[in-house]
Amino acid sequence: MTGEGASQIGEAFVGLGSDAAHVNTILGRKGGSVEVAFATALATPRPGHVAFLTVIRPGLPVKPFTLFVNKAGLSSPRHSQLTWGAAQAGVASGVLGAVAGGVIARDEVDDLLLIAAVWVDPQAEDETAIYEHNRQATQQALLNGARRLPSLDDLLSVADEPKNPFYQG
Repeated sequence: MTGEGASQIGEAFVGLGSDAAHVNTILGRKGGSVEVAFATALATPRPGHVAFLTVIRPGLPVKPFTLFVNKAGLSSPRHSQLTWGAAQAGVASGVLGAVAGGVIARDEVDDLLLIAAVWVDPQAEDETAIYEHNRQATQQALLNGARRLPSLDDLLSVADEPKNPFYQG
């Protein structure tokens, strides 16, 4: 990462249907606006939305410390299990994969904080797919943030052709 106040914003969507993953990331230095957002989100849970530190195993939070924020309200015991289980495990593995792959500099992890906003569809079912899609989406979002993607030219080339999983135009 460059600059004291710099932050990187990334986005990625991986998979199809209800087991797809949509991850947004904000990576920034401690002492800046990302730390304020991190602390605020952690300290202000709402019904169905409880931000928590992402762990690779209990007692082993990933580095950079990563706040998992669920975008879909927890709607059932199964949805909660998939969110806190497979999706969190995928995000944890994706963060560590980004460090191992050099997307996040290994010597900077203790100076950075990451917020991962994660969508798990309330209709999701396949635990393995949810894990894998969230792992891939987290790594891709972090890579996109580091590369400042998408480019403005890419966006302008499709400005009149919007599409997403809920709108096909």
